[in-house]
Amino acid sequence: MNHAATTAAETVTVGGIRGRWNRAADTLAKLINHTSLALIDRFAIAAVFFYSGRTKVDGFLTVNDSAYALFRDEYKVPLIPPEIAAHLATYAEHLFPLLLVLGLITRLSALALLGMTAVIQIFVYPDAWPTHLSWAGLLLYLIAHGAGPASVDRLIGVK
Repeated sequence: MNHAATTAAETVTVGGIRGRWNRAADTLAKLINHTSLALIDRFAIAAVFFYSGRTKVDGFLTVNDSAYALFRDEYKVPLIPPEIAAHLATYAEHLFPLLLVLGLITRLSALALLGMTAVIQIFVYPDAWPTHLSWAGLLLYLIAHGAGPASVDRLIGVK
């Protein structure tokens, strides 16, 4: 086989593989679209914060003694007294995840949780950046693209 024939055969094979790969990628893009990504992101990040908030309360929303101790002894967020920080964080960890699950004021809720993530990263657990980066990735997607069609935001005409 001469050089030109070998090059043509390689091109057809590479082109065939590339074409199949691109068709598979197009199919995946149709299946894993904004609707599914936004819904999964909303529920995933909401669960992280909501379950954290539930550890800080007794009953429905009574901030417990261990939450106060966490903010006083371990978290030590600057500028805010631990008792106030415990209440703010606990209520935020309940409210914003609920709003995300509903897809209601999604961008603002995600922005609030991104702010909490930044505070946690900077002041509380600076070595946990891989975890916080994954949270930030989910939140930034929602901030940039919104809640998606399966949301109250879409129902009421909010982007």
